[in-house]
Amino acid sequence: MPQESRFFNIPALAATLPETAGTMVTDIRLTEETAASCRVLRVHRPAPAHYHTSCDEYLYVLTGRAEIHIDGHPPREIGPGELVFFKKNTVHAMPRIIEEPYTVLAVDTPRRPPDDVHFVNPADGTAATFIRTQY
Repeated sequence: MPQESRFFNIPALAATLPETAGTMVTDIRLTEETAASCRVLRVHRPAPAHYHTSCDEYLYVLTGRAEIHIDGHPPREIGPGELVFFKKNTVHAMPRIIEEPYTVLAVDTPRRPPDDVHFVNPADGTAATFIRTQY
């Protein structure tokens, strides 16, 4: 098997994410390829409207339920087994966590650097207040 291949136990990794954090999100970066990055993450508190300039984003809900707003679509509740996709520069927000823990498998294409988060209202936060990478 090539060294580039890896296996991940997503539920086990998600279980290691902290229950609370000083940031809105904590993540575990699984892959950091130029073409795509993959992370498992937990949303700890509502995330204001923001966007990413480097990548399209796929969010697959593992556990919990949340309300998501994606520019151009009505707000909706999403839960386990649902996949959400949006293009780079698309404004999105998660104003309400309905059921915890809210964990997601995220794939960013191409790779999303950790500092690529831009709040519509800059007073809402920075990359440092948005996400903390566990490892």
